This record gives sequence, structure tokens and C-alpha cells, in this order.
Amino acid sequence: MLNIPSQSFPAPSSQQRVTPGRSKVPLKPGRSLMDWIRVTKSGKDLTGLKGRLIEVTEEELASHNKVDDCWICIRGLVYNVTPYMEYHPGGEQELMRAAGADGTDLFDQVHRWVNYESMLKECLVGRMAVNLGTMAKDSLSSTKGQKLHINGLPVAEKATEPASKDISPRYDWFQTDTTVTVLIYTKQKDLSSDCAIADLLDGVLRLEVVLGELSYLMHLRLSHEVQAHISIQTSSAVGKVEASMIKMSNNKWKELGVPLDSHNSLLKCTDRGIFFRKCTLVSKCQVTHDTKLFTLRLPHGTSFQVPTGKHVYLKSLIKDREIIKPYTPVFRTLLPDHQDGNSKDIFLMIKIYPKGAFTSNMETLQIGDSLCLSSPEGQFSTSHLHDITNLYCIAAGTGFTPMAKLLRHALQDLALLRKAKLLFFNRKEKDILWMDHLQHLAVEDKRFEVEFVLSEPSTEWDGKRGRIEMLLLSNFMSKTPDSKHFVCVCGPAPFTEQALGLLEKLGYCEEEIHAFQG
Repeated sequence: MLNIPSQSFPAPSSQQRVTPGRSKVPLKPGRSLMDWIRVTKSGKDLTGLKGRLIEVTEEELASHNKVDDCWICIRGLVYNVTPYMEYHPGGEQELMRAAGADGTDLFDQVHRWVNYESMLKECLVGRMAVNLGTMAKDSLSSTKGQKLHINGLPVAEKATEPASKDISPRYDWFQTDTTVTVLIYTKQKDLSSDCAIADLLDGVLRLEVVLGELSYLMHLRLSHEVQAHISIQTSSAVGKVEASMIKMSNNKWKELGVPLDSHNSLLKCTDRGIFFRKCTLVSKCQVTHDTKLFTLRLPHGTSFQVPTGKHVYLKSLIKDREIIKPYTPVFRTLLPDHQDGNSKDIFLMIKIYPKGAFTSNMETLQIGDSLCLSSPEGQFSTSHLHDITNLYCIAAGTGFTPMAKLLRHALQDLALLRKAKLLFFNRKEKDILWMDHLQHLAVEDKRFEVEFVLSEPSTEWDGKRGRIEMLLLSNFMSKTPDSKHFVCVCGPAPFTEQALGLLEKLGYCEEEIHAFQG
């Protein structure tokens, strides 16, 4: 798939290094990485779907297997790589090895480290179609003869075997005169408080529990009316999730409800379709001259938290085109305070591009307008951080957004942390996001340090100048035998790739680094 530059991460001895004999091919003029990045930012429709995301069946994927019509699946996500053919350093033949098929294994053999999500995000067609998975017998009988849909899309009726009888969660429910409570026994200890995602709308309960790489789903039309509010509690000691609802009347329920699509199923998270709910814009405020903080409020019947390092998708219909973009939520402020906001508020720091169809539309939204927001997505896990002593964050521009929650989590929750440092690259001083917050945090917590680097500084700027390079990084980071480090990187694709190459030269291994989607 995406070929590895000769001087780049991972180390030459790594099994993820490109195999011997594999080499770059000569590219036509105007087909460099920077040229490809310009194409992705041009606003052209690179998927052929006019901004829509779809569910892709195996048959549909297999039909796109030609040089002029090539789709490839990586980790459950399908990309139309046709426009990328001429820009691929390994040549079109390398891409064609996975044409119309799942190229995950091939990708991992060649260059797993590459941030393909960022490089190909404008080529994203959608997810592979969700299999129905394990379903209760009454669910199967109730849907017999009906055409099933997920997120409004038809789903092939192909049942799969349970992921494992030993790990499949089970559920139960009980009631009082006024409440109904659903219990999910996950068989997994140390559940995080943010593992449950609940949506209750028009009598339909959708309750998803994320268990590492697996997703368990309950999906029911409740047998009686309840109030449009749901309360979620997790008990990590016994691996239990409780969802409580208030009855509209005191009658006794004979059954919980009627199973709907994918009820009682356990699937890989990457096989679970993206689910959206309609949120309300409650505020927007200026952060810098071209960046704003948007506050979206979840519906009354929705309950979830966005874990550190995860992102969400926003979906909007613009000029009859459905456009979907990923953003990483932040807190209302970098420093903890009692005004962190309503527990149902999602804060998104978004740079407004005058010619960007999506962000210019965001700019015109009025308070009270609606926008569709997905459940949390992403591969990052805070388990990488539990025993580290030094956290280094390297960010450029809006690549700062995943670092905001990460730094706050590290300083509040990592018992062994001695130092957290942020190296923050921008063009001009006016572009720096939350500069005052970061400087205040450095004063409040002596473990935290921030260094700003500008590529186009004014004559009055007395801080660091330039772009990312070896000397800058080596002065910023330090290794000692008694410390354990972790490095996070986020920014435009060229910035991230250059940072990874420099980190390799500084001796950082793959397990010590995470590159967020830029």
C-alpha cells in the first residue's frame, strides 16, 4: 500500500519495515506527497459519492478491482484509492495487489506505521457492511422476511458465529413501579466509566458497550413508554453496566421490548456501523482569528463520554451533499474548573476555512441549529500511559486538539508522571490555540512545560523560530535510564511523517509513539 520513505519510522530491523527488493517507482512530475496533499485539500470529490459515507458489502468491494476503479479495505474502512494511484511511491501495481479486497494484512506486512487514515481520509467510502452477529432467537424470528437496515442502509442478512461463548456479555432487566433497569454483565473486570454509549429516542433503546476492540449492542423497541432520559452507571469490580429509565405510567411490563437490528450482538468495533444522533448547537466562541470553540449538546436520551484520544464525526447536509468530518473533542478549558459545562456538552475546536464547504457551513450555524454527531471512534487507549514517567506531545496547528485532553488526563490521573511537555508549532503568534491556558497551566503545575515554535514570527517574537528538525527535538526531549517515555504526535501528514523519522533517529521505538489522525 503506502510505501515507506528510506529514512523513516520504524527502525530498519523492525518487522514492519518494507520487505527486501521493494522499491519506489519514478513518479510523473507533479505527483509528489505535497501534490497529493494539495489534491486532498482542493475540495474535489475523491470518492465519487459526493461526500456520503456508505456501508460496503463484500460483493460491492470486490466489484471495484480495476486501475480506474479501485477500492481497498483497511481495518474495516473502505477507501477509493483510484485518484491516489499516480501519487503512490510504490506504483499502481502495489496498490492493485489489494484491489477490491481487504488489504489489512498486506498493509501491516509492508508499513503498518503509516498514518493512512490521515493520508486517505478524503478517499473514505465508508465501512464494511455490519454482520448481524449473535442475535437472540426471538430477534431472528421477529425479523424473518423483513429487510434489515442500519443507519438507513440495507444490510446483508448474513449471521456470524459468536465472537466467543466465554466472553459474550449477557443482559437482564428488572422493574419497580416507576423504573426499568437494564443490566449488562460484560464478564470483563476494570470497566472504564466511558465504555457505555446509550441512546433513547422515540421508545427505541440503543445501548452499546465498548470492550477494547469489541462492541456489544442491545437494540430494542421498548414495550412501553419511558421518559426521554437515561442514567448509566458502571461497576468495574464486577464488569456490570446499568441503564435506568423512568416509566411514563406505573403499569407492570411483561417484556422489555422487541429486538431490532443487531440486537444482542458482539462484533469488532471496526465492523459496527457509524451511529449518529442529532445534537444542538448551544454556543460558539472565538479562540483565535480563524478558530472557534463550538459547544454541542447531546439529546436528553443520549449518554456517553468521549474517552481521551478518541474523535467523533460530524455530519451535515450541505447543498444536497452529506459531508462527514472527524474532530477531536476538548474540554471547555484546559485547566479543570467547576464550569467545565453540562455533562451532555461536547466541545469542538474547529478552524474555519473560508473555502471549506464544511467549516464555512459551521460558521453560519445559529444557536439552536442541529448537527449530527457520531459515537466516539479511534484506536488510542490510555493503557499506553499507565506506567510512564515522561509524556512528550508534538503538535502543529489544530493537531493540538487531541493533546488538550491528553495533557489534562496525564497531569490528573498518572501517578508516576514526572514531566509532561508540549512542543507546539504554528505559523504566527495569532494562530496559537489556547496560548494563555497553556502558559497558565505551566505556572500552576511545575511538571508541565510548553514551547512554542513559529515558522513566520513577527520581529517582536522572542520565542523559538523555524520548523520541526533534529536539534529542536533533541533539545526538547531527554532520556534517562530510570524513566519511561511516551510520545504523541499530531499535525498535517508531512509534519507527522517528518516527526516520526526524527524520533526514530533519536532512538524512540514503535511502542513509545502514537501518531493521531491529523
